[in-house]
Amino acid sequence: MKEVYHIETISELNNILNQEKPKHPLVSVVDFSKVESFGENNVKTTLGFYSIMLKNNHCGKLKYGREYFDFQEGTLICIAPKQVAAIENESDQQNDVSGWGLFFHPDLIRGTSLGSKMKDYNFFFYEVNEALHLSDKEKQTLNDCVTKIENELSQNIDQHSQNLIVSNIELLLNYCIRFYDRQFITRKNSNKDTLAKFENMLTNYFKSDKLKNNGLPSVKYCADQLFLSPNYLSDLLKKETGKNAQDHIHYYLIEEAKNNLLNTNATISEVAYNLGFEYPQYFSKLFKSKTGTTPAEYRSLS
Repeated sequence: MKEVYHIETISELNNILNQEKPKHPLVSVVDFSKVESFGENNVKTTLGFYSIMLKNNHCGKLKYGREYFDFQEGTLICIAPKQVAAIENESDQQNDVSGWGLFFHPDLIRGTSLGSKMKDYNFFFYEVNEALHLSDKEKQTLNDCVTKIENELSQNIDQHSQNLIVSNIELLLNYCIRFYDRQFITRKNSNKDTLAKFENMLTNYFKSDKLKNNGLPSVKYCADQLFLSPNYLSDLLKKETGKNAQDHIHYYLIEEAKNNLLNTNATISEVAYNLGFEYPQYFSKLFKSKTGTTPAEYRSLS
């Protein structure tokens, strides 16, 4: 048995789910109430296409990223191509599953305006515990988008088909952004706790020897410490403070650099090395981009 099973095409997926051949080779809508099994139990799988799944009933657990997640009522999961996931089926509850899955291959949107915007939909790289929880009204809005895609797929494919299908997928994704914004707002107290933990973590990091020994902390490092995905952490911080995670890391770096420049006799190169920079010129370039002055100029003007 393969350690990770890869499904490259939409046709392969439909075949595994015992669904009829897709009407379009690059996109498919699957009614989960008509799926008897979601594949071999607890097998790590990667897909060669984007997956958007709404499940309305408990149907086992999905492992995506670091942990398992129990599907809850009205939970939307978005997974990018090549991400590893595994479903742990609970056979006694399979008949109660409802919802839908929208699957589309990158080739469908290649060369379109949506193709160039996909990098803006960060939620495809969130962890499952950062999934989107929808209200009944929000579910209906997404259901309407999927129904339009299904209706278009049921027509004979013509020169307008791809544009109309892609437009409705983009509409659905834009609604997801709106609904995630709503979720960030409704979780404001929890977000503030995360922000406080993030700032405390950065403060401790810059006070320790980690900066000199390991260099500047990456967004991924910070997210891992908070048990979040890098994209979710950056989006959360952006909503709360107007600055993403990288901006916050650079702010702490520049403040530490200013302290070193004014309170020590270390050379610019020594300051750079103490801050974890292998090349002092990179430190000087970053410092100037954030302050408008070089480290030498800042020291002489202060």
